[in-house]
Amino acid sequence: MREADSIQPVDYPFLAIVGTLVAFGFVMLASASGPTSYANFGQDSFYLVKHQLFFGLVPGLIGLYLASRIPYTFWKKRAWEFLLISIGLLVLVFIPGLASEFGTSRSWISIGGAFSLQPAEIVKLTFLFYLAAWLERRGSHGVKTVESGLIPFLSVLGTIMLLMVLQPDVGTMSIIIATALVVYFVAGAPLLHIGGFVAAGVGLFTLLIVTSQYRYNRLMTLLNPEFDPQGVGYHINQALLALGSGGFFGLGYGESRQKFQYLPEVVGDSIFAVIGEEMGFVVAALLIAGFLLLFWRALRIANASPDPFGKYVVIGIASWFLIQGFVNIGSMVGLLPITGVTLPFMSYGGTSLAVSLGAVGVILNISRYGKKTSARR
Repeated sequence: MREADSIQPVDYPFLAIVGTLVAFGFVMLASASGPTSYANFGQDSFYLVKHQLFFGLVPGLIGLYLASRIPYTFWKKRAWEFLLISIGLLVLVFIPGLASEFGTSRSWISIGGAFSLQPAEIVKLTFLFYLAAWLERRGSHGVKTVESGLIPFLSVLGTIMLLMVLQPDVGTMSIIIATALVVYFVAGAPLLHIGGFVAAGVGLFTLLIVTSQYRYNRLMTLLNPEFDPQGVGYHINQALLALGSGGFFGLGYGESRQKFQYLPEVVGDSIFAVIGEEMGFVVAALLIAGFLLLFWRALRIANASPDPFGKYVVIGIASWFLIQGFVNIGSMVGLLPITGVTLPFMSYGGTSLAVSLGAVGVILNISRYGKKTSARR
C-alpha cells in the first residue's frame, strides 16, 4: 500500500477541544485585559486582545495549518539541528541589543523594537523534537543504561537548564524538565533513574531558593499566604480574593473587580483568577476538565502513532500543556508558588499562543498517520 493511501483525516475531536479552549481564552482575555489596555494604551480597551490576535492567533493558525500538512518525520530528520536551535535561542537573550528584560527575568528578545518574543517558548517544542528522536534511536534497551541513557540525557537537559537558570526563568525551566522526564519515562527509563533525577532536582531547587531572597519569600508565602501581604504575598492574596468572590457561579462576565489594577499580571499568569471571579467555580472546573480531556485525546493519538518518535512527541506536547496548566492553576489557588507560568491558550502572550498552536498542528499531522484503530469513534 502506498504511503498516501494510509493517510487519514486529522483527529477532529482533538482539534475541536483546542478550538474551544482558544475561543474561551479570547473571550476571557477580552474581559480581563480591558482596564489594563485602557489605562496603558491610549484608552483602547481592546489593544491587548488585538495584539494577541495579530501576533499570537494569526501566526499560530498559520503554524497549525502548516505543521498539520508537513509530514512529522520532517522534524525527526532534523533533530540535531533543533538541539542547536534550542541552545542558540536561549543564548540570544544574553546578546546586548536583542535582550529585553521583563520583571526579574531576562527571557525576551526584541525584534526591531516593534515586537518581542520569548525564545524559551519555542525551545519547549524544538527541544522536544530532539529528545524524541534521540530516545527513539537509543531504543528501550539503550535508554535503560546509565552510559547510553541517563548520562547523555542529563548532559543535554543540563545544558538547557543552565541557560534558563542564568536568565533566570525557573518557571519555564520547570515545565521543560517535567515534560522531558515524562517522555524519558515513557521511552523506558528505569524508575531508579527518574527518582535520582527528581531527588537531584529537589536539591537544585532548594539551592535556588536559599540563594535568592525573592524565591525564599515566595516559598514562605506559599506556606503562609499572610506572609508579607503588601509585598511578595500581595499577588496570591489578590488571586485568592478574586476566586473567593466568584463563588459557584461567578459575578458575571465582565464584572471582575480585581482586574481593575488590583490583581498583578491580570492578563498573564493571573487570568485563571479572573475566570474564577467572573464565571465561578463551575466554569473553572469545566476548564480544568477541558485540559484533562485534551490530554486524554492526545494519549489516544499517541497510542495509535506509527512509530516511537510520533508517540513521544504527542505525549510530550500533551504533557507540556497539562503540566503548565496545573502549575498555573496551582499557583493561583495556593497549591504551588507563583512562578510566572502562563495558562496555555488563555493567557496573553503571542509567542506562547503561536508556538502552542504550532505544536497542536504537529499532533494533528501525527494523527493522520495513526493506525486505523485509533479513534475516531
